[in-house]
Amino acid sequence: MNRNLRRDADRIISASLRAVLPDEAVQRALREFRPGAGRTLLVSAGKAGWQMARAAADALGHVDGGVVITKYGHVKGDIPGVTCCEAGHPVPDENGFSATEKALGLVRGLTAEDTVIFLLSGGGSALFEKPLIPGGELQDVTKQLLACGADIVEINTIRKRLSGVKGGRFAQACAPAHIFSVVLSDVLGDPLDMIASGPAYPDSSTGEQALSIADKYGLQLTPEARALLKQETPKQLDNVTTRVTGSVRELCAAAAKECEALGYLPVYLTDRLACEAREAGAFLAAILRTHAGGGRPLAYIAGGETVVRLTGKGLGGRNQELALAAAPGIAGLDAAVFSLGSDGTDGPTDAAGGYVDGDTLHALKAQDIEVSAALADNDAYHALKAVDGLIMTGPTGTNVNDVAVALLAGRRGQAERPSQSPFTGQRRSGNGSGCRQR
Repeated sequence: MNRNLRRDADRIISASLRAVLPDEAVQRALREFRPGAGRTLLVSAGKAGWQMARAAADALGHVDGGVVITKYGHVKGDIPGVTCCEAGHPVPDENGFSATEKALGLVRGLTAEDTVIFLLSGGGSALFEKPLIPGGELQDVTKQLLACGADIVEINTIRKRLSGVKGGRFAQACAPAHIFSVVLSDVLGDPLDMIASGPAYPDSSTGEQALSIADKYGLQLTPEARALLKQETPKQLDNVTTRVTGSVRELCAAAAKECEALGYLPVYLTDRLACEAREAGAFLAAILRTHAGGGRPLAYIAGGETVVRLTGKGLGGRNQELALAAAPGIAGLDAAVFSLGSDGTDGPTDAAGGYVDGDTLHALKAQDIEVSAALADNDAYHALKAVDGLIMTGPTGTNVNDVAVALLAGRRGQAERPSQSPFTGQRRSGNGSGCRQR
């Protein structure tokens, strides 16, 4: 392993995550909040649910009751007046269903003078759920969606129609009380009806689109589930004020800033990466090989959310798969590729993502691990673990998509001049990949 590049990667990771923690952003959004004459209640759902709720409680000083629903291992302590629950992700479970019922019970029977502060972050689609079909059936549909390669918008278009709280239905349950919603975005382009499947925002998707997605991926659905897909969701809500805080663009900007501080010339590629993970990894490796051999150190930055098509039975996540797929392409180079989820977890693993450099392929072969076989079995976790290539951060308290960085070492003090980037003081090269941007 290239210790210098790994040290730089760790510094970039730490700086990027610090910049997108939700505390300050939530408190900033709540400066606009004006409570009604009645009660003020708090509901927070998502991977950043506990962190957002704590920030809100600190800012407000007092709430009249609340429920937090977050992923297992993400509750970090008590919040006065708030019940904190942990549940399953990315597949919903009974604890999530039970916690959502607690939230619905909290907001039942409210008046127009009451207010619900609704804090929403990525992961809320699985964690905040009242299924309209049996729970086991919903879990099966979720697993099909996660395995088929559907993107997050397609997945959420289906999930909205199988849920009693998604697609604006939670806002309807709170009426006539007003909802002040603070959203930490993990969906490319920040579409409010898709982040955590939009429990408090009018739904722009249609039943016809949902059926088309089901047919596109050959989802196995019961007649009852298929009938629900045809039903329309709320298209207008008049009791919600929404503020978006935090996004993958901020994550990329923070990564670029730290890269520059370390002497790299940041090259901003995109914040809407939306292709298969292994394609993204191969693409970043190809960029590094093209530009290897001269100039000052370069750092190529791409944010977004890739997808994994499950073909095997191994363990891993999209960020680990992206990194592992880059290893053959950068073999022998003074270069590295790393990718991580900002929430600190990647797929059903305890790793945030993966790291590879020019030495990784040799290290894998020394242990009789073939990259192609590991990818075919979706077993990037064990391959990377064998060569100290896992990125372990633990739960971070935030969730604004993923960031991938490709580092190319070079001679300090020499500059190349790609075209200007959207980030001030940075440079940009074109995105010539087959990776789709949204």
